[in-house]
Amino acid sequence: MNLQYYCSSLTNYKRLITREVPVGHLLLGNGHPIRVQTMTTTDTMDTQATVAQTIRCIEAGAELVRITAPSKKEAENLANIKRDVRAAGFDTPLIADIHFTPNAAEIAARLIEKVRVNPGNYIDKKKFDFIDYTDAQYLAEIDRIRERFTPLVRICKEYGTAMRIGTNHGSLSDRIMSRYGDTAIGMVESAMEFLRIARDENYHQIVLSMKSSNPQVMVQAYRILVQKMNEEFDECYPLHLGVTEAGDGEDGRIKSAIGIGTLLEDGIGDTIRVSLTEDPEFEIPVCRDMVKRYSDIHTNNHVPQVVSKLGYDPFQYKRRNTFTVETIGSKRVPVVIADISKLPAITPESLRSVGYTYDSATDKWHISDQAADYIFTGHQLPRFALPGTLSVIAYPATWIEAADKTKVFPLFQDSGYISAIEKSKLNFVMIDCFNDDTPINDFTFLDSLKNDPTVVLCLSSRNQNAMQSVRRMASEICIRGINNPIILLTDSSWKTPDEHLIHFATETGALMLDGFGDGICLSFSEMADMNSVQVNGRTYLPVKDIYQFTNNTAFSILQAARTRISKTEYISCPSCGRTLFDLQETTAKIRAATNHLKGVKIAIMGCIVNGPGEMADADFGYVGSGPGKITLYKSKEVMKRNIPSETAVEELIQLLKDNGVWIEVEKTVH
Repeated sequence: MNLQYYCSSLTNYKRLITREVPVGHLLLGNGHPIRVQTMTTTDTMDTQATVAQTIRCIEAGAELVRITAPSKKEAENLANIKRDVRAAGFDTPLIADIHFTPNAAEIAARLIEKVRVNPGNYIDKKKFDFIDYTDAQYLAEIDRIRERFTPLVRICKEYGTAMRIGTNHGSLSDRIMSRYGDTAIGMVESAMEFLRIARDENYHQIVLSMKSSNPQVMVQAYRILVQKMNEEFDECYPLHLGVTEAGDGEDGRIKSAIGIGTLLEDGIGDTIRVSLTEDPEFEIPVCRDMVKRYSDIHTNNHVPQVVSKLGYDPFQYKRRNTFTVETIGSKRVPVVIADISKLPAITPESLRSVGYTYDSATDKWHISDQAADYIFTGHQLPRFALPGTLSVIAYPATWIEAADKTKVFPLFQDSGYISAIEKSKLNFVMIDCFNDDTPINDFTFLDSLKNDPTVVLCLSSRNQNAMQSVRRMASEICIRGINNPIILLTDSSWKTPDEHLIHFATETGALMLDGFGDGICLSFSEMADMNSVQVNGRTYLPVKDIYQFTNNTAFSILQAARTRISKTEYISCPSCGRTLFDLQETTAKIRAATNHLKGVKIAIMGCIVNGPGEMADADFGYVGSGPGKITLYKSKEVMKRNIPSETAVEELIQLLKDNGVWIEVEKTVH
């Protein structure tokens, strides 16, 4: 592997071959299928409830089940849980989730198939203190960790127990933060310290993870970890993928798919868990939808196999430099283009699904925060006055007929634009990346478009390796010094709503995380596939609501990729046996009260394990601090402690008001 890269191929799908690790009877890594897993939410001391939920997860398809063990008594009770699960006829490996308590880990390692430790809080602490270590002091701290961690390693080696060294962005220790800062590199080094100790003991039954609630950080950390392991050990250990505190519903699925899916597209990942604020068995179908994409696809031979140079840095997010064409490019937020070209007729009512509601009584438009910037109408032109913020894209022959060409712009094929006689002040030019008709290394057409101040490039691919093909073209565009804005066109031919969400988020989100994309446009290959469906309780009925689905998904992808904020963001953990209140009910209540606060990030955490750390990435935090007690944060600063949960949501709203971010709900007419 060329260590400039982090995966076997940037232009085609190929699994990263990792070391084979047994977890009970299950094998991870080394090309084995990508395993799916989840975590129970019951009290670990409630043996009957935990066993029942574990079995529901297994029956839903979980290949591993994780159970929290916050203290010695829970760790000891894992023996009873395992006994009853096995007695029920299930041999699925069980995992103990350990934070803060080495003694609990050492007990669990003797009882079940795998333990997970968090290097940020297994021995170290997080008090948000900065410590200016000398090199000698830092090495002394490593020796202290070695002394405390080695007993667990030796127990695992003796009992054949696997271990996950799981770094969480939200719980990096003060020691790591002081030396490396709040960075992806710090996350990697936190895990590598523990991995080096295990290797010194000749213990290799290890899986690693680099989790964050921010998909940008998460993806960077895994890529750096792969590069670091190859560089230092000339091998990689299996990787467990996950986005922490992803939330629930569509947002949780999209955020998870952007983070996990980006890495799976790179061939990285041996087991995954989708952390949703829902019952754990509901996570499994989402996991399965993610991994089934890689069972028998991504083998297109027309995609180039060798890349000698990259036009971007895959280890650090930086949005590609572009110039502005009208409202697109440069430092402007990415635009959303709604493809409504399959509608039989375009009327004012057609625009309701993409964020515009016409009030005939006042002759005014209501414009939502998630209103599309452009609509693609294909061979049609709207025959009514459009809202002032909306423009139209049509095929060239239709654009020619437009009376008002300040609001309507043409969409050309690349060759069609080059030969066109009449052009606009804004021209969208489609490029089918590395298709059968274009020689792989012939970029003459790109040179003819280079830095044309009226051209926005629209990249898509009919190849099976669509994301890799578009990424290859985007990299080539960077290398050739072409600074035109790029729109990402993503088409889905999957069947179910979850499959569509995962496909759109994976293919488009992966490119956004690499810094490509000044806008996105999502569409379906077959419209009938989306008739009368539900996504997390929301019903999408005939065609007009399909456009609402794609429009909302587009804005959610941009939000999850941190490139355009159009709504309140919730960082919500998936609940576990440590949770100190009803997380699903509370999350729903907070959403209902605050979902109009555009751009505000609110974290809802069941306990203190990751809560205070994730506060640093949120504006406000709601964290369980004891049974029935809540602590409120502003960023990482405690504002109110031990508030009764019955009044805590109201106290949160008051905190928002006190800090000037609360606004009363009102409808704006434009």
